[in-house]
Amino acid sequence: MSFLSRTLPRTLAVASIAMLAALWAGCAGDYPQSTFSPVTELGVRINELFASLFWWTMLVLVIVFVLLVYILIRFRSRPGVEPKKFYGNNLAEIGWTLGPAMIVVILLVPTVRTIFYTYEEPPEDALVVEAVGHQWWWEFRYPQLGIITANEMHLPVGRPVDIRLSSADVIHNWWVPRLGGKRYNYPIAARPQGAPEPKNYERISFTVNEPGQYSGQCAEFCGESHALMRMMVVAESPEEFDAWVQGMKAPANAVPAAGTLEEQGYNAFLRVGCTACHAVAGTPAMGRLGPDLTGIGSRWKIGAGLLPNTAEHLAKWIRNSAEVKPGSKMLAFPNITDEDMTAIIAYLQSLR
Repeated sequence: MSFLSRTLPRTLAVASIAMLAALWAGCAGDYPQSTFSPVTELGVRINELFASLFWWTMLVLVIVFVLLVYILIRFRSRPGVEPKKFYGNNLAEIGWTLGPAMIVVILLVPTVRTIFYTYEEPPEDALVVEAVGHQWWWEFRYPQLGIITANEMHLPVGRPVDIRLSSADVIHNWWVPRLGGKRYNYPIAARPQGAPEPKNYERISFTVNEPGQYSGQCAEFCGESHALMRMMVVAESPEEFDAWVQGMKAPANAVPAAGTLEEQGYNAFLRVGCTACHAVAGTPAMGRLGPDLTGIGSRWKIGAGLLPNTAEHLAKWIRNSAEVKPGSKMLAFPNITDEDMTAIIAYLQSLR
C-alpha cells in the first residue's frame, strides 16, 4: 500500500472535522446584523438568491474535487508504468466549454430577476423617507409628515416604504442587513437656478413584516470615523408609529415648565449657541448643520450609535466630541460650567 493510500483517508477525515468545526463556530451566536434572517420580502428574495448560488457553487466544488482526487489516485506515478498520452479530444473540449456556459446561464437567470425586483417602483401610498448621509451620522427626513430625525429611523410595520438615499458630502452606503440589500448615497449634484429638481438620488423600497429594532451602518468607506457611522431602524405597529410622529411634531417637553432644572438647561442650550447647528421642534432652535435633537432623550445611543445615551456620555460628547469620534465636526465646549452642563443634559434627556 502506497503512502498516499495510507494517509489520504485520515487526512480527509481531519479536514472534514476541521471544516465542520469552523462552520459551526461561524454560524453560532446571535448576530443582530445577520442577512440570513430577513424581515422584508426584499431581504427574502436576496437571501434565496444567495442560497441558490451557494448550493450551485458547492455542487460544482464537489464535482471538481471528486474528479481531482480520482485523477490524482488513478493516474498517479507508479514504478515501471508509462502513462498514456492523449492529444486532443473534441468531446472533452465541448464538455468543458458547454458545461460552464450552462452553469452561468442557470445562475444568471435568477440573478437578473432578483436585480429587477430590487429596483421595482414603490406603490404610490408608500411612506417616503429621505436618508441623507453625513460625515459621520445619518439624517432621516419624512417629507410627507414634516418631521426630521437623526440616526434612528422609525417605520410602520406592514406599510411599503420608499427610502430615498443621498449624501451631504462624500459617498456613503445605507445598509441595514435584516431589511435587505445596500445602496449608495451619492452627493446630489448642484443644478442651475430655476431648473427642475432632478431625481438624482438612489432608492430602496421594501415593507417590514416584523416589529423590532434593526441595526445598520454605512457600508462605504467615507473617512476616519466611517466605522462609527451607525443607525437603528425601529419597526413598530402603525399605532405606535403614529404616536411617535405626533410626539415628533409637537414634543411635550420642548419648552420646559418654569423653575425646573430642565428650563435652566433649555435657556443654557439657547445661550451657548447649540441652536446654530441643531434643531428641536417647537423651539427657536432651527439649525440644520448637525443632527435634529427632537426626541433625543429616547434614542438608543448618541453619536450615531457610538455611546450609550447616558448623562455621563452626553457630557463627554458635548465637551469634546472629536475626542471620542475622530473628525467629528461638532464644536467643542470645554468652558461650559458644570452647573450649565448638568442642566443642559437634564433638558436633552427630557426630550422624549
